Amino acid sequence: MSGNLLSIGKTGLYAAQTALATTGHNITNANVDGYSRQGVVQATSTTMEYGYGFVGTGTKIAEIKRYSDDFLNGQVRTATASGASLDTYYSQISQIDNLLADTTAGLSPAIQNFFSAVQDVTGNGASVPSRQALLSSAESLASSFQQIDARLEEIDAGVNTGIETNVNLINTYAKQISQLNAKIGSYGSTEARQPNDLLDQRDQLVMELNKHVKANVTVGSNNALNISIGNGQPLVVGQQAFQLATMKSPTDLTRVTVGYATGDKVVPLPESALSGGELGGLLEFRSGTLDRVQNSIGRLAIGLAQTFNDQHKLGIDGSGQQGKDFFVQAPAYVAAAADNDRTSTGKIGAVVTDPTKLTDSDYKVESDGSNFYVTRLSDNQKTKIEPYDPAGTKRSIDGVEFSFSGNAASGDNYLVRPTALGASNLQLALSDVSGIAAGTPIATAAPIANKGTGQISAGSVSKDYFTAGPSLPVTLSYNKDSGNLSGFPAGATVTMTVNGETTTHTGGSAPFAANASYSFSGVNVSMSGVPQTGDTFTINANTAGNADTRNIQALGAIQTKNIFNGASATLQSAFAQTVSTVGNKTREVQVNASANDSLLKQVQGAALDVSGVNLDEEATNLLKYQQAYQAAGKVMQIASTIFDTLLSIAR
Repeated sequence: MSGNLLSIGKTGLYAAQTALATTGHNITNANVDGYSRQGVVQATSTTMEYGYGFVGTGTKIAEIKRYSDDFLNGQVRTATASGASLDTYYSQISQIDNLLADTTAGLSPAIQNFFSAVQDVTGNGASVPSRQALLSSAESLASSFQQIDARLEEIDAGVNTGIETNVNLINTYAKQISQLNAKIGSYGSTEARQPNDLLDQRDQLVMELNKHVKANVTVGSNNALNISIGNGQPLVVGQQAFQLATMKSPTDLTRVTVGYATGDKVVPLPESALSGGELGGLLEFRSGTLDRVQNSIGRLAIGLAQTFNDQHKLGIDGSGQQGKDFFVQAPAYVAAAADNDRTSTGKIGAVVTDPTKLTDSDYKVESDGSNFYVTRLSDNQKTKIEPYDPAGTKRSIDGVEFSFSGNAASGDNYLVRPTALGASNLQLALSDVSGIAAGTPIATAAPIANKGTGQISAGSVSKDYFTAGPSLPVTLSYNKDSGNLSGFPAGATVTMTVNGETTTHTGGSAPFAANASYSFSGVNVSMSGVPQTGDTFTINANTAGNADTRNIQALGAIQTKNIFNGASATLQSAFAQTVSTVGNKTREVQVNASANDSLLKQVQGAALDVSGVNLDEEATNLLKYQQAYQAAGKVMQIASTIFDTLLSIAR
């Protein structure tokens, strides 16, 4: 019996010793990230049957239990991935928000200064200093557009670097997790015999992985964790780790994208598929904000350049010649994918024709071998180009004239960014003040000898004037009996507009009506008052181009002209809308990040309630297991005393 008692005491001693070691392990690792509290689970040893009943044989260690909740850990991983994505998005978009909101050195004051210089020329058209100041202000405005675009390009380069860094880290974590899967699997799948510290290390690596990309975790065979990302692409399967890779965009070599490595090939992954973590935040920021802001600023530059150029070419410069382009307008960015069929003869072109219809979106053009399709990437609206003539087909979409020709192979695709280069390529086209077309090419007059009160407006011209204008002078004569104005060019069609109603007339005459406007051969005039029979009105070529400022006045009016968003927004209001959109998005991301931070703390707290080490509790356990150790030792001491007594009796 003493031998049995000695064995019982020994099992209690070993159990208490193991519990003390486990408690000490908890205490020393309490501040280690990812460590889960461990506890000794004891069980009763097999009892022995005697005639009078069953006698216990002591205790045994059933398992060293690791306290961890997979469901709560999953919530922490999800919140971690979301928080990292939002924090990354906010740090990036804040740069753009600060850039656009600068009221002293940003784009808004440059626009205001430019149109102030235009107004100065309006007040003194012959002043060379005023004209020189206008050119200087135009150069400053173009420089402001270029500087903003250059800063956006710097941010884009930072995004590229961030993507490469995150992909490298993701691959490193994937490899380490697969290695831990192998080590953990080598210990077998017995639930009561788990390498707890290795499990903690693996879970912590998965948590770190979620800081870079959202990882979906499933339990595989032999205690392995299988991890997938995106649309189900496997990253870790058992002991095998797969790899991501960075690659240049097939349609933009300055853009880094993410691909999935399969063998010796890299398959591009859709950017929208990689959500969560820093990588997801960078990709979402680039496509959702950076690209659109760059396109929006470019749209403003192109709209300004085209509208200003169109009006400037309706005037005459100091030498009486038709005005030329005031600004250099940027071309649209069009690129064929690098992996298109090399035998394909398909060609794509794009030219901005109507700034009022421009969007901030990019476009993807693709071919099925027979037809072309244009997809607006902002909302994936697809337009089929039909009928299609390989000799050449044009189609206007969102203010952009797309041109298609040749025979493209099935799968060929092209990227079209109509406004992306608008800000970076905006430049002043004029280099001499004499080239400023401040005047209008026609001048009108009503002789003093006229008997009535009829008056003719100063007049303006349209672009047709410079290709099909009338021979000047044109003298219009009024006849009260017929009620007509005669003297219009015989072969011209006169368009008359009164109170919004338009009629056309030929034969060199048209009815007179007060406050009516008349357009013919690119000339536009309006009449007012009450003329008398024989009253005449002349339209001559303008010979006072230096002093005339009618065209520069029309150029100044562009500041308040609605030329964007379906002719509902001015240059300033369209820019303000961009600033507001970025500001609202910045605030939205900030609020969401703050809310997610609160959620993360809550789920982390819930998870730590299960797996965290409480030092007060462990200190209590030390005392408890110390007493158990001492008591077990006392049992062994008593067993030894009994054994010695038995030996003495035997002597």
